[in-house]
Amino acid sequence: MIQTIDLRGETLTPHRLALAVPRAEVDVAKAVESATELIDDVRERGMVALVEQARRFDGADPQHLRVPAADIAAATEGLDPVVRAALEEAIRRVREATGAQVPGERVTELGSGARVRQRWQPVARVGLYVPGGKAVYPSSVVMNVVPAQIAGVASIAIASPAQREFGGAVHPTILGAAGLLGIEEVYAIGGAGAIAALAYGVPELDLAPVDVITGPGNVYVAAAKRLVRGVVAIDAEAGPTEILVIADASADPALVAADLVSQAEHDEDAAAVLVTDSPALAEAVERDLESRAGLAKHGDRVRVALESQQSAIVLVDDLAAAAAFSNAYGPEHLEIQTGDDDAVLALITNAGAIFVGPDSPVSLGDYLAGSNHVLPTGGQSRFGSGLGAMAFLRSQQIVEYTHEGLAAVRDGIVALSNAEDLPAHGEAVLARFDEHTP
Repeated sequence: MIQTIDLRGETLTPHRLALAVPRAEVDVAKAVESATELIDDVRERGMVALVEQARRFDGADPQHLRVPAADIAAATEGLDPVVRAALEEAIRRVREATGAQVPGERVTELGSGARVRQRWQPVARVGLYVPGGKAVYPSSVVMNVVPAQIAGVASIAIASPAQREFGGAVHPTILGAAGLLGIEEVYAIGGAGAIAALAYGVPELDLAPVDVITGPGNVYVAAAKRLVRGVVAIDAEAGPTEILVIADASADPALVAADLVSQAEHDEDAAAVLVTDSPALAEAVERDLESRAGLAKHGDRVRVALESQQSAIVLVDDLAAAAAFSNAYGPEHLEIQTGDDDAVLALITNAGAIFVGPDSPVSLGDYLAGSNHVLPTGGQSRFGSGLGAMAFLRSQQIVEYTHEGLAAVRDGIVALSNAEDLPAHGEAVLARFDEHTP
């Protein structure tokens, strides 16, 4: 059902590991041309283009592109009580964990009368994308909105595709989650067109341009985010979800298989990878995957994901090799289920979020761990982080020198400005001193 990649006995150089890493064939560059056309259409025709794109791609005919406040309130009131309680607890936990990410102002004294202050300022306005499609993601509302609120962003807009089964409206559970968070600006728009609307604004909707766009989506959303980067900041170009499990003979194969299936049910391009030094565990997990795929609600989707090239069971000589493979992969979600989890964790450098021990499944992080589930995919954890307050903050350096402080570095500034053949720089400093100043 799932392919096996046997790396035992090999010298695992960085090049060999890179070649061994299984990936889905998702090429954002191929979607750029289509995304460009959709973005240009929204910039030129605004609301008309957005309505046409909703009909074309979502099969929906939105009556209101901007969701009326009464509809948000009604959706919040109509939330299933159990779902509402879970969302409220998720909000509480993510708020508490995210609060630890916001740095305080710091002052560095560099000498007498010479100091630099570091402060963090939120952007003024953000646009948060919540995907539709094969699943409903109220948890993504929480994961995007809470960090922006913790950062102090004053203006927040949400875009989510119009839903055919709800008469062209945003899914009511999405609206209910937005209402719980106090969000009043929600748009029934999706795909590349929604990214264009957030980046450039739509005057007919009173939709003002934003400064930052975050949130996952399909390949066209990723392509659109690539195209508007520079006009706005983005979090990342999200790809299909990934789980990589490092496990040894001490792991429970039923738990490992359950966790792999939990991510494979997202869509056919989802990646599920087990890396182990135990052939017995590998065989047991493979048997369990077969039975679980047959019983899963989305079994056809799970089976395609597990049988495709992006999913695999990888056999290695030891857990150090397993960690090296994981670092080369840079998974969105990494689980560690071994006899010495801390030792393996110490070897990990690249991962979006790490789940340690048999009682820390990825599903916990998706909903109620307090961590954020908007994470880098496709190996982007080598240089990127999960979504947090920092995505909405800007570092500002405030320079405060007295006359005495400037005097201490005057000669150095003049010397460097002359070395760079920019003498006016030095002259701007000398202008503040009498020529007889020592």
